[in-house]
Amino acid sequence: MYMKVFLSLLLCFIPGLAFAASDTLGEDTISSLLHHPASYAAIGIFVISYVFVLVEEKTSFRKSKPVMIAAALIWAMVSYAVHDVGMDTEDLHHAVSETIAEYGSLMLFLLVAMTYISALQERQVFDALRSKMVQSGWNYKKLFWATGCMAFLLSPIADNMTTALVMGAIVMSLIKDDAKLITIFMVNIVNSANAGGAFSPFGDITTLMVWQAGKIEFFDFFVLVVPSIVCFVVPAAIMTLAIPSTAPERLVMDIPIKAGGKRIIALGILTIAGAITFEQVLDLPSFLGMMLGLGLLLSYGYFLQRKAIRREDGFDVFGLMDDTEWDTLLFFFGVIFCISGLGYLGYLELMSDNLYGALGVNTANIIIGAASALIDNIPLMFAVLSMNPEMSEFEWELLTLALGTGGSLLSIGSAAGVALMGTAKGQYTFMGHLKWVPVLVLGYAAAIATHYLVNG
Repeated sequence: MYMKVFLSLLLCFIPGLAFAASDTLGEDTISSLLHHPASYAAIGIFVISYVFVLVEEKTSFRKSKPVMIAAALIWAMVSYAVHDVGMDTEDLHHAVSETIAEYGSLMLFLLVAMTYISALQERQVFDALRSKMVQSGWNYKKLFWATGCMAFLLSPIADNMTTALVMGAIVMSLIKDDAKLITIFMVNIVNSANAGGAFSPFGDITTLMVWQAGKIEFFDFFVLVVPSIVCFVVPAAIMTLAIPSTAPERLVMDIPIKAGGKRIIALGILTIAGAITFEQVLDLPSFLGMMLGLGLLLSYGYFLQRKAIRREDGFDVFGLMDDTEWDTLLFFFGVIFCISGLGYLGYLELMSDNLYGALGVNTANIIIGAASALIDNIPLMFAVLSMNPEMSEFEWELLTLALGTGGSLLSIGSAAGVALMGTAKGQYTFMGHLKWVPVLVLGYAAAIATHYLVNG
């Protein structure tokens, strides 16, 4: 059994989407695909591409590039294997079309969300928040809890990376040349941002995927609020013992919100409401509500731009879309198509049998959550959604909580941690974060225990 578990965890590096061939093909055909030389080549291609993803911080080779190349090569291997075993190619075309539809809906949703975040950054909404925190005059303990709480509250609306960068900028403004203190603040911010995103469909890509897959209804995510709070508070309460009670030098920084910033916040809230309405009330994809919100933002940007001509304070929404995190969106494309190709070859069914069959649903979910500290949680969530094991709503919530918070265990386990390592080079590091792993594991375990206690 332990060998099966080991192989299943190894296969976590090779997840797949919801198009495993087992739904339409016979067992003999599936076996032929699994053991075809082209299938082994596809595995090798994905592993090599993901090695490049893992060392992105060292090489500065953007993670989207290797997975995009791998996606095309993997599907070429799939096509070769399908033709070689004499299968009908109609199902192959259908699988690709379904993958395009899946990616398109998620990409449009994320594109709108990222555009709104860029608009708020351009209007200095986050900078204004930072200036108020810097001028507060609070001591380090109060700032530690304030930045953590703000990250926890902001992350369910904005993505965890943007949240971490905003809070990280506050820390870097206040603390100078004290790597140990900066590390404690950054670890807290990463953990709180990830915990805050775990109970909202808008807080993380994985929660968005679960919501759009119909596994958890929008308002049912909020049963994870208490476990998420526990995940944030338990490590923070321990780490605060290492924070001095002294106060940093008070700085003068007054950054106002630019014209229209508050209205864009209101439009963002309206856009979220529209996405919920389309999904929950109209039974239509939520990205339609997001596109409605983008149309409203573009329309408001037109009037704001006309007023800005006289003030030389331009506002161009299409220009803001140029600043969208395209690397993330293209990485998402590569991962989805890599996953769908490997899933078509039948590896998901093998992984499901060996992991969920050997360990049980809840144990497997907890281990997969912890594995997200090393492996990006997006392919892991796609793997489970693709395997589609029989799980109750409680178990899907457990998986969502585990994958949302498990990435905090290591600095490379989430976009928030990687982003902060980039902005605080030499001060917040992988090894510095590693020293607090026992505390973070305690928070992770406490959150899961709380989920069982409150929602089980």
